[in-house]
Amino acid sequence: MRMVTLYDGTPVPVMGLGTWAMGGRSRPDPAQDQRALQALADAFAIGYTHIDTAEMYANGHAEELVGQALRGLDRRRFFLTTKVRPPNLSYRRTLQSIDGSLRRLGVEQIDLFLIHWRDQTPLAETFRALNEAVRAGKLRYLGVSNFDLAELQEAQALSETPIVTNQVPYSVATRSYVRNGVIPYCQQHGIVVTAYSPVEEGRLRVQSVLTAIAAEHKATPYQIALAWLAQQPWVITIPMSHNPEHLRQNWDAAAIELTPEQMARLDGLA
Repeated sequence: MRMVTLYDGTPVPVMGLGTWAMGGRSRPDPAQDQRALQALADAFAIGYTHIDTAEMYANGHAEELVGQALRGLDRRRFFLTTKVRPPNLSYRRTLQSIDGSLRRLGVEQIDLFLIHWRDQTPLAETFRALNEAVRAGKLRYLGVSNFDLAELQEAQALSETPIVTNQVPYSVATRSYVRNGVIPYCQQHGIVVTAYSPVEEGRLRVQSVLTAIAAEHKATPYQIALAWLAQQPWVITIPMSHNPEHLRQNWDAAAIELTPEQMARLDGLA
């Protein structure tokens, strides 16, 4: 598995597992619990160790399911990312959100904690809580999500430790964070781009270029879309699937070696 190395030498796999829609979407759906737990178990068996979740996902229930799936496993093998939702960005609520995520995940420390989206709360207030939680050992690394360039730079100035990622929508079909300068800035400054919705939740339009390159590698077009992300410097991605075959295909996509000519053809799709 390809890795991206953080500022302190910690490796993070370029292929992680997203958990949006596991155990429900905006609300918990207990009828989906076994399906979600099986998907997590299948992913762990394949080799996934970076798990991305959020307190917003199923109103905290996705975190609970991740925590349940991790019970009895070696915590040191896993890199856990979660996020605070916008209504909780005040100093007090951010600290409460961190404690809530720790409790639901059943861990003593969260590897990477992100601001999911901004609201009207001054970033300085949120980072007062985040920095305090890092100093207390509750959080290992800090990052942001859906931040434009000015917001990212403000976060860098306020964080006592390096901002290690900006998690943004990025795919062969979605390049808005390239055009607004965020992705080039991250790649130039050693900040990981975490690409979410890398296949548009299974709705990615399969263009002829994807089909042709997939045939050359005996792969699926979706695997080629993921390989294009995984092969870029400072980019990781977090596709989600309940399907064990798709989980395996996503994992294997990180090992596909695209040629410079194939990368250029995919670059030209936007």
